[in-house]
Amino acid sequence: MTGISACIISYNEEKKIEDCLKSLEGVADEIIVVDSLSTDRTVEIAKKYTGKIFRQAFLGHVEQKNTAVGKARYDWILSLDCDERLSPRLKQSILEVKDALGRYDAYKMARKTFYVYRWLHHCWYPDTKVRLFNKHNARWDGVNPHDKVRVDGGNIQLLSGDILHYSFDSISAHIQTLDKFTEIAAQEIINSGKRVTLLSAVSHALWIFLRMYFLKLGFLDGFAGLVVSILSFVHVFVKYSKVVFYHRSHQNEPSARPLTR
Repeated sequence: MTGISACIISYNEEKKIEDCLKSLEGVADEIIVVDSLSTDRTVEIAKKYTGKIFRQAFLGHVEQKNTAVGKARYDWILSLDCDERLSPRLKQSILEVKDALGRYDAYKMARKTFYVYRWLHHCWYPDTKVRLFNKHNARWDGVNPHDKVRVDGGNIQLLSGDILHYSFDSISAHIQTLDKFTEIAAQEIINSGKRVTLLSAVSHALWIFLRMYFLKLGFLDGFAGLVVSILSFVHVFVKYSKVVFYHRSHQNEPSARPLTR
């Protein structure tokens, strides 16, 4: 049977990492944890499940995840975030293909999100992700903080079952993450030199709301679906607005300073 290395990055995830690691039992042949210098019990908890824990100051989401892949003993990588777990059906699906993983270039799976008090069946579902891949023909890529697995080949198989994503415990937590992620994303846009206007900020944000709430039937997710759709609008609008504000505040300076220090 082919070996699988589960790769996880962590930072102050003492409340969620244990359930993540438990869900990997019976599927992963080793677990790699790259921890960004947590100050809580994250590492202590992880030591109950693996001895392969590496301390690394945070390099960025893409870079940190590729660092974890680089520590893996086996070719096949199963990647989860600390707030994710394998559903029983997904675990079974992985075990069913484990003997013949090489038939495909990679495997993707749906992700279902639990938001504050309920599961979201529409606005953030199925949110399909490639999370099982061969490290020799795939790697983490994308624009921070929105990382994704880029696969060299196009032969990707969908597995049955879901990644269970326990996202935000409160609206406050969502807003705090929104501010942090828009800061990172805005800096990436600034670094790329991409042109951003107030019109693009409004149009991109409005499209996200319409797509999520109406096209993806987010209204069927009740009040939680409305909140998620509105905050997704805010996320995109704030991200582009930070870029606009940056350029307007530095347009008379000879050289631009970083968005954050």
